[in-house]
Amino acid sequence: MAAARMLRTWSKNARLLICVRSFQTRGIVHVLKPKCVYFFGYPSFNYSHPHHLLKTTAALHGQIVQFKLSDIGEGIREVTVKEWYVKEGDTVSQFDSICEVQSDKASVTITSRYDGVIKKLYYNLDDIAYVGKPLVDIETEALKDSEEDVVETPAVSHDEHTHQEIKGQKTLATPAVRRLAMENNIKLSEVVGSGKDGRILKEDILNYLEKQTGAILPPSPKAEVMPPPPKPKDKTIPMPISKPPVFIGKDKTEPIKGFQKAMVKTMSAALKIPHFGYCDEVDLTELVKLREELKPIALARGIKLSFMPFFLKAASLGLLQFPILNASVDEGCQNITYKASHNIGIAMDTEQGLIVPNVKNVQICSVFEIATELNRLQKLGTAGQLSTTDLTGGTFTLSNIGSIGGTYAKPVILPPEVAIGALGSIKALPRFNQKGEVYPAQIMNVSWSADHRIIDGATMSRFSNLWKSYLENPSFMLLDLK
Repeated sequence: MAAARMLRTWSKNARLLICVRSFQTRGIVHVLKPKCVYFFGYPSFNYSHPHHLLKTTAALHGQIVQFKLSDIGEGIREVTVKEWYVKEGDTVSQFDSICEVQSDKASVTITSRYDGVIKKLYYNLDDIAYVGKPLVDIETEALKDSEEDVVETPAVSHDEHTHQEIKGQKTLATPAVRRLAMENNIKLSEVVGSGKDGRILKEDILNYLEKQTGAILPPSPKAEVMPPPPKPKDKTIPMPISKPPVFIGKDKTEPIKGFQKAMVKTMSAALKIPHFGYCDEVDLTELVKLREELKPIALARGIKLSFMPFFLKAASLGLLQFPILNASVDEGCQNITYKASHNIGIAMDTEQGLIVPNVKNVQICSVFEIATELNRLQKLGTAGQLSTTDLTGGTFTLSNIGSIGGTYAKPVILPPEVAIGALGSIKALPRFNQKGEVYPAQIMNVSWSADHRIIDGATMSRFSNLWKSYLENPSFMLLDLK
């Protein structure tokens, strides 16, 4: 015959008394569903879902209980143990401090839920503790009523707890917000939360107070600073009370697609290349003058003449002398392929993202023909109508990042190419001429990146010097043009 007995459990915050009928058979405790719930000061009511109201766990004398780190709010899933207030063998009572943990937002003191003896500490100082994982083992001395650990937070009023728990809903709010609501006798259930998932923010409490009383209370008590006594003729001017701003924006997640998806693939492959960097400055004073002379002629032919055609032609002349920079390597870096064509890519910023079309066979094109092709690629790129042919087959790349801004850059090689250059903005800076006189020079900085597996620093430096000489003395290009 089973022996029946009555178990009673208490909720610390709401002072709830739940009558539970149970009986014991052969050392096993059987707990029946509670028939009613009593709130002190309120009529009783039937309750059919006890797990929505309160969790109870029977821990017999001498039982080892795993004290787990509960959810401390704000979406925090892990914390750092900063200080232990107990050690193995210590006796603790309910609400005694166990430890202090530090999240990326605040420090929180964890308190005991049981009376008993500490048997095991699961973490050392500065270890990472995870929500839902054991924090300590406690050998209990008596029957306990909860299986969740407690974070030191202000107690919730009877009315507020009743309203929240009866409906089986959880009100999201930080301890500071709950404290502010309790101090002003506000039921959180009556406040509409503007935070994520309906979370009640401090601004929501202040707005509620303003609607109810016409005044805004400070979020937390602060020490009053006594102003100096006013002069006899001074008049006190009331300070306007500004309403704290409430931000209602939401994060947006969207898939990576189009050119961005291609960039992910290309840049991931580029991470496998050991980059060698080299920077220098170029005096474009003479080139600026030459371009100003040729611009009207090119415009009369319907072509906009920029500096890029000169940069590409000078690079092609340099690649004839250093063909290793116009090459590619296989995936295992066992073979080098020297490219016959100089298909020089130009990084282009468009509304669809970064794209790199290339000008084919620069080695056999004139400066005007290169300018014509660049005009075509620019129009198609702006309209998003570049073909696959325009975007593939590149052997060398120049990025004119200076057209947007910046002086130096660290360009990333586009596999299977082995070199790339980034051009800074052109600025008028003081420099010395051969006579030692200061003059305003048009200076541009260039930043090169090369695949250091097959290109050494000396090769990159010599190529840069040759490319620089063509641009600083544009007439030199006439000697090598074919």
